[in-house]
Amino acid sequence: MNRPRKPSGSNPTLIIGALAAVAIIVGIIYQSQSTLNEDLELTPIPEQVVEPVIQAPATPEAVIPSAPEPELQPEPPLVSKPPELPGLDDSDDFIRERLLLINDKQEFSRWVTTDDLIRRTASYLDGLSNGVILSKVFPLTPPEGKFATHKSDGSTWLNAGNYERYDSTISAITSLDMASMAKMFHFTRPLLESAFSEMGYNPRQMDGIILQAIDVILATPIIVEPIKLSRESVVYKFADPALEALLPMQKQLLRTGPENTKRLQKQALALQQALLNP
Repeated sequence: MNRPRKPSGSNPTLIIGALAAVAIIVGIIYQSQSTLNEDLELTPIPEQVVEPVIQAPATPEAVIPSAPEPELQPEPPLVSKPPELPGLDDSDDFIRERLLLINDKQEFSRWVTTDDLIRRTASYLDGLSNGVILSKVFPLTPPEGKFATHKSDGSTWLNAGNYERYDSTISAITSLDMASMAKMFHFTRPLLESAFSEMGYNPRQMDGIILQAIDVILATPIIVEPIKLSRESVVYKFADPALEALLPMQKQLLRTGPENTKRLQKQALALQQALLNP
């Protein structure tokens, strides 16, 4: 059964309830707000610690220097290469020209005007190593004048004036620069080896022959006192058996006199040292 509805505006209970609800809601909001305010007042806000941001140091970029402009260098002096050696059969002019650069004195110039210079030199050195002077193979300037002797107390003596006969030859030899001659030897060595090879020698034997020739000169005794001679035939000999037993080249050096022998030995020693210490 339906009851008759009362007008809404005339119901006081509904109005009071609505007010009470609003009051409760307002109180709750107020209470919540009050609690929040208290919490905000009572709870200290911690200071915000701002940790410093440590940045890694920036790695500098490598500075690559630009390539400096090349300095202008003076051009190196042109070094001329040594000329090629000619064949043994065609070497005379080549060898003669270079020998005359070492020494152009008249005496020496006359010696090197002969032909087949390298072969003659090899044969001459081979003879010297055996103590023999091969004058026909390599003719040097012959001594001036005649062989000089004098007699005293019934004996024949080698005249000291005889030594001067060899002065021009000795002067020509001692005027040679032995260091330059040694360089010439090393430069022309292939030609000399060919010449010695034709005589049946190998390169080591060639070296031995040259050094032995020098040793023969250096081993020649220096005789200062007068030298007594004997003459059993046309040819004079040394009366002292020890001197007569010397090699032919050494006896020839004795005839040039002690001073000339010393000069030749000095040259031989200089050549030996220059050959062994290039």
